[in-house]
Amino acid sequence: MGTTTGLGIAGVGQIAVNAHDLPRAVGFYRDVLGLPYLFEIPDAAFFQCGGVRLMVGKAEKPEFDHPGSILYYRVPDIHAAAGSLRAAGVRIRDEPHLIAKMPGYDLWMMFFYDTEQNLAALMSEVASS
Repeated sequence: MGTTTGLGIAGVGQIAVNAHDLPRAVGFYRDVLGLPYLFEIPDAAFFQCGGVRLMVGKAEKPEFDHPGSILYYRVPDIHAAAGSLRAAGVRIRDEPHLIAKMPGYDLWMMFFYDTEQNLAALMSEVASS
């Protein structure tokens, strides 16, 4: 562990999420999730998500137009974050639930859909008592 691949890959720099209605998706990622809006180009908008840039945009080709991978957004208080999503009218798939008891913390997750019907998740590492 701790080594890079032969290409020198050091981490994820950007993730793309498909959107059919870009203005609606921008409002969701900026206003509901609260991700810092960076910039926009034709058919795509960019947000900062910790050390990763998130690109939300229209698929360049029909073969790329499908729901994306599940993104797990780390939050400090999953129950408060779930309440904020519910208050914003976000479609929740699963309420916050305990996934695993790890040494020193409990791993919690919940799943929801963005405005473009991409499944996403919140995760929280809660200190064990």
